[in-house]
Amino acid sequence: MPDPSLLLLIPAYNEEARIEPVLRHYADFFRRNYSGPFHLVVVLNGCRDNTLAVVQRVAQDYPGVGWLDFPAPIGKGGALIEGLKLAERGELIGYVDADGATGPKAFLELARHIGQADCVIGSRWLPGSVLLQAQPKFRQFVSRCFHLIVELFFWMHIKDTQCPCKLMRREAVEKIHSSLRIADLAFDVNLLVALNQAGFRVLEVPIEWSDQAGSKVTASLFRSSLAMFLSVVRVRLIYWPWLYQLLRPLRPLEGWVYKKLRAPQPLSESQVQSPKSKD
Repeated sequence: MPDPSLLLLIPAYNEEARIEPVLRHYADFFRRNYSGPFHLVVVLNGCRDNTLAVVQRVAQDYPGVGWLDFPAPIGKGGALIEGLKLAERGELIGYVDADGATGPKAFLELARHIGQADCVIGSRWLPGSVLLQAQPKFRQFVSRCFHLIVELFFWMHIKDTQCPCKLMRREAVEKIHSSLRIADLAFDVNLLVALNQAGFRVLEVPIEWSDQAGSKVTASLFRSSLAMFLSVVRVRLIYWPWLYQLLRPLRPLEGWVYKKLRAPQPLSESQVQSPKSKD
């Protein structure tokens, strides 16, 4: 019996220098080791370099590779929200970063656990995880502070919400897609909270992972962290409707802060289209 069809999303922002070997590695690995249909879609988010041409070159050699191109920046979260509209292409839908921090073998391990949960996520903070190259100490400290804030707000008991290696069942994606509003790097928290609120089971498993040089998060860590904190507060307020409505007059101020932080603003309900309704 063949493996279930799999859609893998890779959000990309100015990745011409390192995305080609990542795409070829994934496409070749799954062609040799996965018996079901495999689709890899790169979601280009306001790329100003030659990323699109690189992806198109790889797609000539691997028909399972495709792309969505958004010329204006929409954020990593925004790119994933758009990519998840393609949920009908796979019984399983997942995503990884474009830098190759998670290899295809490690990602495939998530699929082996999907029978135990509706969403399986890699964790760098569980016993058994293999960190081939750890993050810088200060970034680890910021990461643990962010984890504490998320845990205090939501009590999901997930050790690593931000690991960019997640896999979900299609029915879970379709159910929660309209609840996905966060376009910045706090998208993962929005996703996991939505899954939790909808009653889906999330399983955290050890992962093999390697920090990559040239991380855009590390380069703007302070600004990114502030935007993520603001987005986490927003997600918390969404699930307190009475307070969310009470604070509606502050929305223009919220927009101003996101703009100052050069972060993509959260999407409105009208901007989110259900995967089921996509042509």
